[in-house]
Parts: sequence; structure tokens; C-alpha cells
Amino acid sequence: MPTQLVRDIMTTPVVGVAETATLVEAARHMRMADIGDVLIVDGDQVRGIVTDRDIVIRALAADLDPATTTVGDIATRDPVVIGPDQPAADAVQLMRDRALRRLPVCEDGHLVGVVSLGNLATERDPESALADISAAPPDH
Repeated sequence: MPTQLVRDIMTTPVVGVAETATLVEAARHMRMADIGDVLIVDGDQVRGIVTDRDIVIRALAADLDPATTTVGDIATRDPVVIGPDQPAADAVQLMRDRALRRLPVCEDGHLVGVVSLGNLATERDPESALADISAAPPDH
């Protein structure tokens, strides 16, 4: 059986926003795409990542105004990335070692996708509870 690669399980296209996008704009992108994160991009270069949890914990719980606070204000900068031709097992190990739920996928420094825990569960362990949850339709 051939080794499963990150490119085989990653999600494309990627939702990216400029660092000047407001948290409201980012949240709307998340809702429309039914995802839990947006990547901060400059062209096709990854500069950071903001998750739905970041918006709640780093902004709302700190009384920051989501209409004026930008994703650049609360982002995790220079996120850990993985290459599309790396084995999916490497993504699993990186996520485990760094306690990450998502990894931007970059090829020659250019953003080409995202791999998430949900992608890994759906592809590598389709009978798991996480795979079931990840495959379920949105409830919003």
C-alpha cells in the first residue's frame, strides 16, 4: 500500500484574508465556508492563522471590538507548516507534538492547502467518532 501523502487529504481551496481584515469579516468567511479558521496571507504566503477559538479567547473575552480588531491583532504568527509531498503520518506527528489542530500546507513557500484533524480522521480512521463529526453537515 503506497504511503498516503498530505496532498491526498488536504483541503483546497484555502480561505485566506489580509492581516487588516476585521474579526467580523474573518468570522463571516468561516461561516460561509463552514470552517474554523482563516489563514492570514500576503499573496500566497502564509503570515498567520486565526481560529474561531482565537476570536473568542483573544478578542471577545478581552473586550476587544470584533468590528475594529483585525486578524493581525490576534493571530498566531508564522504557523507551523507542512509540505504536500510529506507523508500524512508526518502531519499526525507534528499535530501531536505541537498540540495543533490545523496545518497550512506550503509548497516552495506558497500556500496550497490546509490539513486538519478532521481531514486526518476522515481519511485515516473513517469509523472514528471524530470522522463522523467532521463529515456531518453544518448545523448553522
